[in-house]
Amino acid sequence: MKFRIALILIILAALTRLLPHPPNFTPLGAIGLFGAAYLQRRWLAWAVPFAALFLTDLLINNVIYSAYFTSFAWITSWYIYAAIGLVVLLGYVLLRDRVSPQRVVWASLSASVVFFLVSNFSTWAQTALYPKTAAGLLSCYVAGLPFFGNTLIGDLFFSAALFGGYAWVLNSKRIAVGN
Repeated sequence: MKFRIALILIILAALTRLLPHPPNFTPLGAIGLFGAAYLQRRWLAWAVPFAALFLTDLLINNVIYSAYFTSFAWITSWYIYAAIGLVVLLGYVLLRDRVSPQRVVWASLSASVVFFLVSNFSTWAQTALYPKTAAGLLSCYVAGLPFFGNTLIGDLFFSAALFGGYAWVLNSKRIAVGN
C-alpha cells in the first residue's frame, strides 16, 4: 500500500511538468529525493525518478516543444539526468530512513544547488554562449541566477507536497483504521 501511495504521488508530481509553469519550477528534484527516501527497493528508487523524467521529456520535447527539434528527441540533456542521479544519491545520504521536516528542507535546498551547478555547467560546456574559461563558467553561473530562485521554490514546494502528502495519507489511514 505504501508503495502505491508513493507511486501515485510521484506520477501526479511528474504530470505537473506538462502544465504551464515558470522556468525551472519543476518536481524533478523533489521526485528524486522522495524516491530515495521512500521507495524501498533500491532499483525502484533510481528507476522511478528517471522514468518520470524520461517519459515527461518525451512528451515535452516531441509534443509541446516539437517545433524546436529537427527530429524525434529522446532526451534534452544527459547532464539533467546526471543532476537527477546526484539528487537521488543526496536523498539516500540525507533522507533514507531519517525523514524529518528539517532534513527534507535541507535536502531540498541541497538538491536545488546541485541542479543549478550541473545544469549551468552543461550550458557552459555544451554551447557556444560562454568562453571555455573559468571566467566564462562564472559568467554562465551568474546568468543562471535568475532561474535559481524558481528551482529553490519548486524543490521546496514539491518536496512539501510529496513528503507532506505522503505523511498525511499514511496518518489518515492510521486514524481511519484506529476508529
